[in-house]
Amino acid sequence: MMSELILTNARVVTRTEVFDGTVVVRDGTITAVDTGRSALPGALDLDGDLLIPGLIEMHTDNMEKHFEPRPGVLWPNGVAAVCAHDTQIIGAAITTVYDAVAVGEYDAKGQRRHILADCISALTHAQDAGMLRADHLLHMRCEVSDPCVVEMFEPFSANPLVRLVSVMDHTPGQRQWSDVSKFVQYHKGENWGQDKLDAILKDRLEDQARYATRHRREIVALSRARGLALASHDDATEAHIQESLDDGCVIAEFPITVTAAALARQHGLGTIMGGPNVVRGGSHSGNVSAIELARQGLLTGLSSDYVPYSLLQAVFHLEAETDMTLPQAVACVTANIADMVGLTDRGEITPGKRADLARVRPADGAPLVRDVWREGRRVY
Repeated sequence: MMSELILTNARVVTRTEVFDGTVVVRDGTITAVDTGRSALPGALDLDGDLLIPGLIEMHTDNMEKHFEPRPGVLWPNGVAAVCAHDTQIIGAAITTVYDAVAVGEYDAKGQRRHILADCISALTHAQDAGMLRADHLLHMRCEVSDPCVVEMFEPFSANPLVRLVSVMDHTPGQRQWSDVSKFVQYHKGENWGQDKLDAILKDRLEDQARYATRHRREIVALSRARGLALASHDDATEAHIQESLDDGCVIAEFPITVTAAALARQHGLGTIMGGPNVVRGGSHSGNVSAIELARQGLLTGLSSDYVPYSLLQAVFHLEAETDMTLPQAVACVTANIADMVGLTDRGEITPGKRADLARVRPADGAPLVRDVWREGRRVY
């Protein structure tokens, strides 16, 4: 039996305009988008709230926080951790999420290398069991200077949930941590003395020299063989962008200079910046402002990074603080992301697309998510 959902008296946000209208959904697919109200008795009146596509999040570290809610504290039930993460995601109007899991890290005593398999296993189980409200995919964040990154990545490279791979290098003194004082500030809870800091910097630089180039090549080769989308990370220079182009990257994540962002756009790469950068008015690492890139026409998409709700907040900041229209700002967290990662079935309110939709009421910098539908089924 065909299921039907009619949403009316909404401020419908398409890729190009906003209008008072009605959206009709049948069997999980948008079948009609019209101006005006529907008089049909089964129509759901949205009271003039915004109706936007469900957000698409291509890089969030949020799931790992639920596996290790405090340093050294591992949550005893991985599926429960995934479900708690999913609740935050869907509550932020995100209907498709690329859970970014760390592959490799620089601390031999760290937990990320130990929870990688648990994260993927628990996510797969929860997804297969129908326990999740958002559509979850995997983004493998590969730390190329880690000695074990390739052997950690390879077993999961053929997992059907893995759709995106980023190659990153967080060695202090370059890219994100070009200002080493920001690196020290970020790790202030570690209470490093100068001798400890000097030893860490020495070890990291030695690992970078020994592994980074070789590991990047191996991970890129594996990813391209699997047909996985590739992203670079923290590009700062022309050489970084050229390396990304040579690797076949389609996305430049978090470029840290205007120069890198401009070159990325010039060569057709999508540029992703952080929602927290937009909401806070700047980068926590002291790098380029996302708002500044948007004002220069160099921003094509956003990631919530470490705060899921920031993705929705950032839409309204972009509209208020740049020349972007509301449809253009919404596209930065929906259609533009879908284009970058090859999700051709979602990201827009237009006939034929998946009915991933969110009802939102703007309110004093804290937009209220009132309803969320995934494939026409209300999930929030």
